[in-house]
Amino acid sequence: MTNLEIIKSTYEGKTSEENGENLAKYVADDISWTEAKGFPYGGTYIGLENITKNVFARLGSEWIDYKFTPEDYVASDDKVVAFGTYSGTYKKTGKPFNARVAHIWKLKDGKIISFEQFVDSQTVSDSMK
Repeated sequence: MTNLEIIKSTYEGKTSEENGENLAKYVADDISWTEAKGFPYGGTYIGLENITKNVFARLGSEWIDYKFTPEDYVASDDKVVAFGTYSGTYKKTGKPFNARVAHIWKLKDGKIISFEQFVDSQTVSDSMK
């Protein structure tokens, strides 16, 4: 698989479970995952277990229909950028949001070694108030 195909497989599966399985299949053991400063789960997490606990488990338990809808990708050598829109509804407030986002992925030898998120965090934070 190309780097672009690997990253697409983490977004474009038939279910979110399939996307998660593909992510787990391609991440390096010591992946560095950075959620943007100002984002509710902002910070850098190392390893899939930490990412799952600090990001995915919280997204799954605190939001209704939280998702990333990719619009396009840009691939160059060991980098893939995916950009599109986050959407969802915060359970505690019932408020929905849409936020523009870009993800920068870096790969080495067919494994994802890093992820960095750029997002309009204000719209997400506003839905949580």
